[in-house]
Amino acid sequence: MIVSQLRALGWQAMLLSLLVCLILFVAPKLQANEWESVETPYASHASAIGGYANGCLTGAQTLPLDGEGYQVIRPQRQRYYGHPALIEFIQQFAASLNRQGSDDILIADMSMPRGGNFTYGHSSHQIGLDVDVWFKQANQPLTSEERAQPIALKLVDKKRFALDTQLWSKLQTQMIKIAALDERVARIFVSPVIKQHLCDLRLENDTWLNKVRPWWGHTYHMHVRLSCPKDNPLCRDQASIPVGNGCHELGWWKRQLTQTQTTQAAKANKPASKPKKKKAKVKPEQCSRMIAAK
Repeated sequence: MIVSQLRALGWQAMLLSLLVCLILFVAPKLQANEWESVETPYASHASAIGGYANGCLTGAQTLPLDGEGYQVIRPQRQRYYGHPALIEFIQQFAASLNRQGSDDILIADMSMPRGGNFTYGHSSHQIGLDVDVWFKQANQPLTSEERAQPIALKLVDKKRFALDTQLWSKLQTQMIKIAALDERVARIFVSPVIKQHLCDLRLENDTWLNKVRPWWGHTYHMHVRLSCPKDNPLCRDQASIPVGNGCHELGWWKRQLTQTQTTQAAKANKPASKPKKKKAKVKPEQCSRMIAAK
């Protein structure tokens, strides 16, 4: 009896120690992200500063949670801020689809009040020019619960490199095409499986596919990225996209997503190479001054 009690106490002490270690390890990281603790935009002219994955935003505007042809989801994340150019794009894009008979599109993550990096979810979305648009739509106003915890469409089978054509329709294709044809849009990130489907359509004019870029994840939404506004000199655009529709790139992606468990196990059993130290990203000095001015 006594031995059993001592053993139980030993396990409890061990679990408590592990919990304390976890808290000590995680808490500083959560506290370190001051960008998420800021609740208001920086009052100034609108300016995207730095790069999409390392920058900040002044003069951000909020996207109303409801508008013509759209509804904002997961508002509890406070990620519905953006550069005025992004707000204008979203509203015009949604209204255009709505006039063509589309239901409400669902707007997910944009940026935080002053941009900056998220603790989780994205490395980009930092300068107010990125927005996630779900492929699922809503034919009526969402309840507060549906809005806070929306359920995504399971469109992609990565292992088979296949798209569920029962759920995918011309509507989703049209969403991507309309966004890609907009001169303000620099890139649209989607799953390689979705890009493959678009390539397989053998469209007569597919030049717009150039902007549709295959990337990890993005199985139930498209990530639309605008080019830097011309009057924002501190904003850094990405390098130009190679010429062509990009369909020839998809063989590599297919191999990555469909590799067998044997291949994965072989990679896992390789001797671990010494990890390279990642250099900490230093934000533009304007960002440091802005975040300090709370």
